[in-house]
Amino acid sequence: MSYASFRDPDASPAPARPGRPGWFAPSKLGMAAGGVAVVLVAAAAVVYLADAPTKPDPSNAANALADTSPAAAQLGSPSAPPSAPATSTSVTPPAAAAPVIPKTGWVPVDQAAWKAQADAYRALKVDPAPASVGNLPEFRADCTYSHRLPDDPIVAPGLPGASHMHSFVGNKALTANTQAKDLLKFTATSCKPMQDHSAYWVPTLYDNATGKPVETSGFRVYYRSAMKSSTGQMPTPNGLRMITGDAKKKQPTPRGATGQFYCAFYGPGDLDGIARSTNGNWPICGGDATLHFMMQFPDCWDGKHLDSPNHKDHVAYGANNACPRSHPVKIPAITFDIQYPVKGTPAGYYLSSDKGGKSASSMHGDAFVMWDVATMNKRTKNCLLQRRTCDNYGYQK
Repeated sequence: MSYASFRDPDASPAPARPGRPGWFAPSKLGMAAGGVAVVLVAAAAVVYLADAPTKPDPSNAANALADTSPAAAQLGSPSAPPSAPATSTSVTPPAAAAPVIPKTGWVPVDQAAWKAQADAYRALKVDPAPASVGNLPEFRADCTYSHRLPDDPIVAPGLPGASHMHSFVGNKALTANTQAKDLLKFTATSCKPMQDHSAYWVPTLYDNATGKPVETSGFRVYYRSAMKSSTGQMPTPNGLRMITGDAKKKQPTPRGATGQFYCAFYGPGDLDGIARSTNGNWPICGGDATLHFMMQFPDCWDGKHLDSPNHKDHVAYGANNACPRSHPVKIPAITFDIQYPVKGTPAGYYLSSDKGGKSASSMHGDAFVMWDVATMNKRTKNCLLQRRTCDNYGYQK
């Protein structure tokens, strides 16, 4: 993706208009640019190399931070001893094992595993950064569309088909039954680097005229320091689940409203589009611009739970460049930067979370985080604690 700068990176992490770009607005996959505040033309660009090395960083025992829900079935158990030949050809099949419902509510973190990760992180030495590396504290995963299901393993775990339709990127095995340990077991991913085993998802976007889904053409997941100081910065714990946005919000999103899709481009133009859909909720983009959406997750954690009943209370947004006492652990601020391959039409679009209202206000995002711990620790230390710009594979050269 290409990016144009819209505000000072040292500004408050909570954007004045939620759903709008923070530091960057995406355009073409494969490019990144850093610019100056309030200017819509990028000042510099850096090419993302698709063939950059993908050799995994060494893993370690702290990868076991995933919650330890019981396995759905005991595979590979010792065979029973041979018995006498059967006297009948009738065979009674074994009773099917009852499905295991993934944990929900307040899910405690494995404190021993978190301590192992934290200790390894603190002991890690910073890799010297090349002189050319920028000072935007971030690293990222670039993802492509993986699959679409009416499932949500965070909100409706163990209940396939119970959710509105979601579009998933990242871990390709994700279903309603996925538990944290499954993300480490089934690691095929649509993200780079491949050491990111996480799953990320948003409600599916549909063309209002045809009813056909519009899947993302680019989905960049930033891990950033959203504060002016990185003092106390820690990595993201494995197994963390969280949601940003409100799937039940159904308010119009006319020109200038918060929480709307915007038009992204490489150069000057109108973020709100050159026109609007008939219902006013969707921009129609001019030039080479296409529809985009950006959302930022909380950057402070309570240090105790991987999830909470509403999937939000165990995390919080920092304020005044600090985390609240209730959530003292400073973690990377995950930011979704999403590109759709459409320009907008008079008929507009709708989200699976609000087919009736056809506004963009119900747009929301889910993150189920699972990385190779050594990779997460190194990226956090080199890129966020040291406040240097990194791409998918380390320092952005």
